[in-house]
Amino acid sequence: MKPLDSKKDYQNYVDQKSPNSPILKNCFNAFWVGGLICSIGQIIMYICKARGFSQEMSGTIVSIILIGLSAFLTGLNIFNKIGKFAGAGSLIPITGFSNSIVSPAMEYKSEGYVMGVGGKMFTVAGPVLVFGISASIIVGLVYLIFNTQAITLV
Repeated sequence: MKPLDSKKDYQNYVDQKSPNSPILKNCFNAFWVGGLICSIGQIIMYICKARGFSQEMSGTIVSIILIGLSAFLTGLNIFNKIGKFAGAGSLIPITGFSNSIVSPAMEYKSEGYVMGVGGKMFTVAGPVLVFGISASIIVGLVYLIFNTQAITLV
């Protein structure tokens, strides 16, 4: 193999070695798997409401069941296969968050429960939580500043 002389040569080399991604197929798989996950959640919601639970309680039950099911499937190494097939379709719903907590916990279990599982559990989800919470605080402050009526003393 001859040495790569420029960025253009390198880019041509990468283009030759990289497989083309079937974008339409990936989008379709993400769409129907994500839709299926959401449909399962909606079915659970209907069952809860038929049993007399309120809308808020039913939503909580759906979240708990989907998180638990995702954690269980991650433990069996099934959710990772679903994620590889569906991409963002399996990661966008709440199931992806559960997977991002359980996967590192399983990976670092051999280091012990405190330093391994406890210390590494949020390696993937931690930045999401930090930046999500920070962004919500900033948006809330901006909203407060621009949408607060002037307080007048009478």
